[in-house]
Amino acid sequence: MYKYSCLNVMKEEALKLFKDDYTKTEGLDADILLVRSTNLNENPVLPKSVQFIGRAGIGVNTIPFKEYAKQGIVVCNTPGGNANSVKELTTLSLVLAQRDVFGANEWVKSLADDPNIVEIVEKKKTMYTGTEIQGKTLGVIGLGAIGGIVANIAFELGMDVIGYDPYISVEHAWAVSKFIKKVNSLDEVLANSDIITVHTPLKDDTKNMLNKEAFAKMRDGVKIINLARAAIVNDEDMAEALESGKVAKFITDFPNPKTVKMKNTIVFPHIGGASDESETKCTAMAVRQAMDYIENGNIANSVNYPDVNAGKCMTKQRVTVFHKNISGMISQFTDAFTGNNIAKMVSNSLDDVAYAVFDLDDYVSDDTIKLLENIPNVIRVRKLRGMK
Repeated sequence: MYKYSCLNVMKEEALKLFKDDYTKTEGLDADILLVRSTNLNENPVLPKSVQFIGRAGIGVNTIPFKEYAKQGIVVCNTPGGNANSVKELTTLSLVLAQRDVFGANEWVKSLADDPNIVEIVEKKKTMYTGTEIQGKTLGVIGLGAIGGIVANIAFELGMDVIGYDPYISVEHAWAVSKFIKKVNSLDEVLANSDIITVHTPLKDDTKNMLNKEAFAKMRDGVKIINLARAAIVNDEDMAEALESGKVAKFITDFPNPKTVKMKNTIVFPHIGGASDESETKCTAMAVRQAMDYIENGNIANSVNYPDVNAGKCMTKQRVTVFHKNISGMISQFTDAFTGNNIAKMVSNSLDDVAYAVFDLDDYVSDDTIKLLENIPNVIRVRKLRGMK
């Protein structure tokens, strides 16, 4: 029997995907933790029962995943699960960047008690007409699960689209329309775009990526959309750019004491990926990844261990080993399996950690498991059920 705990409210429809041998519990003492926004940084060491953390979403800044790697705890997120939701809000933002819809709405409502409202709006509506997005140039930074479909939609809406992504995968590259101009430098996007939208993860090289130096390379009156991560944009520099008019409008999904006071800014309450459908998709994705890991030892979309897919075990026993990524480890593992025939082995590494899966034709004794656990630089060993 396996236990799972939801540290945030999760969609019950998705939780029903758990099989009968999974039971829901409370707190941190569980095999599986499902999380959305709970800050786990206050819990760098978790109970030994915890084997898997599923983030129903993308960002993992609230999870000390590097510390959890040292404990042999796999942390996975759900890329693409909220892509459609963010895509739709980004598409809306493209229009909002060009037309003051919110301002127009507030102005009309302010005339609610004026009997001449019809005549007034017809006379003064030109204050809010704005301009079309058709024919404008959109710069898309990041062409992954979200940025790629945003680029495609923008092209269909009549925009000229420039895309930049030095880390794009083959899968995502194939999904991007051939009509999107892919450029080799961020500067090309900054210099040639009327509107810029950001769809990158938050990493060392993207933190404060849109700053004073970046704004200086942009066209005067550029519009910027950030529904990715707050720290990608430097707030102080953005406030200055808005005051000077260098940036004509800023649309962000990240309210804070600074962004809510900025001139010409639309601030959403972090709802980009929070539609009912996306929350269900992300939770369902996390549940499936959790069960595949618990039952088969397979890892997908991990942020602290390499992805490994060994399929289902077709032998009597499967053993998985978490270890530090140093030479000579695999030979020590195979030596420990003396007396057991290794039918299949899959291994992969990520930075300073690695993960190996062994399928064995015979059942493995507890003594063998202890022998593996006592090998220097081994982090965790799991013995899984094989074929029944």
